[in-house]
This record gives sequence, structure tokens and C-alpha cells, in this order.
Amino acid sequence: MRWGLKFLLVLLILSILPVLSLRYFNPPFTAMMAYHWIENRDNAGNYMPSYMWRPLKDISPHLRRAVLAGEDQRFLSHHGFDFIEMNQALKDIFSRKGTRGASTITMQTARSVFLWPKRSWLRKAIEAYCALLMELFWSKERILEIYLNTVDWGDGIIGAEAAARTYFYVPSARLTRDQAALLTAILPSPHRWSPTKPNTQLRRRQGRILRDMARMPLLS
Repeated sequence: MRWGLKFLLVLLILSILPVLSLRYFNPPFTAMMAYHWIENRDNAGNYMPSYMWRPLKDISPHLRRAVLAGEDQRFLSHHGFDFIEMNQALKDIFSRKGTRGASTITMQTARSVFLWPKRSWLRKAIEAYCALLMELFWSKERILEIYLNTVDWGDGIIGAEAAARTYFYVPSARLTRDQAALLTAILPSPHRWSPTKPNTQLRRRQGRILRDMARMPLLS
């Protein structure tokens, strides 16, 4: 039992260290990027994801508000888990209305930075654990900053700066309100939707995000 407790203590320390380090240092790459590099190892020389770090204050305030409006409206009031949204997602499943995402920005960031893309109960459990650690050691501003810089915005497009330059040919600081809402609208399925070729469903999502943006706080 003593050796077992020591082993658990070592695991705890090893899991805390990378989360704690990212409180002070920007990640040079993410687990998701590494996974895709390994997956494309035969063409590794050609796989170069677009990834350009920007401080939170240098990212358009419109985009900061848009991702909260579209992805996690209770970001400031929860501690990594939005139980209201999770409850609604369960109701939709039981009433056969389909499935809906209930992942918070914290959980999505944990997934992008630390975990692999394949869904499983093990990944979900580790994701929840990482989200708890992030909420404990990082500020909300830091969580949003890392989220905006590491979220998947399309094939080989990582983070807000790369997305802004790829889709709209401007730095992320200069994204307009409409562009920010459109970029956020594709986040549930960035490899299927494109902000440069928005369909009717995407335009509806953009409209909802634009309406909700005014109620969102500006984190900086």
C-alpha cells in the first residue's frame, strides 16, 4: 500500500507539472499537433501546421467575445464544467432530439493541449482531470489565451492568428465583428465548414453569435 501511495503521488506530481508550467510559458506545440505529425509521419516533412502565438490583448476583442458567445457563455461562472449545459445535453439525448456538445472552453483547451483526438471514456476522464487542474492553476484570461492560440480552425490551421491570416488575410488583431462571429461559427466542425464559403446553417450560427456577443465580457 505504501508503494502504491508513492506511485500515485508521483503520478499526481507528473500531471501537475505540465499544467503548472503553462501558467508561465506558452506551449511551443500541442499534443494534438504532435498526434497529427505522427499520423502523417510518412509526409512529416510536408506537414507544417500554421501556428503563430499571439498574446490575448493582441487578439481582436470581437473574437474574444465571439468565442464566449458561441462556445461557452458561462465561462466566467463555472469551474471547468457547465452543469446546466450538460443537463440540457442529456435531456436532448433522452428525448431523441440528437446530441449536442457540452464541452466548456476549459475542457476543449485541455483536449487540444494535452490529449489525443480519438474519443473514449478514458480520454474524457483525463480531460475532466486536466480541466480541474487548469481551473486551479490558471486564470480565466490564461485559459482563454491558450484556447484561442491552440484551437483547431481547419486543416493545419491552429489558433486565431493562423485562422485570421488564412481565411481573411488579416492579423487576428484586425478581425471585424462579422469575421469573428463567422470564425467562431465553424468551430464545432472546422474541417467541414469554411468561413469563406458559408452555407445557410453557418449564417444562422453567425447571426446567433452576433446577437449574443454584446452580453459577453471582454477578457484581456
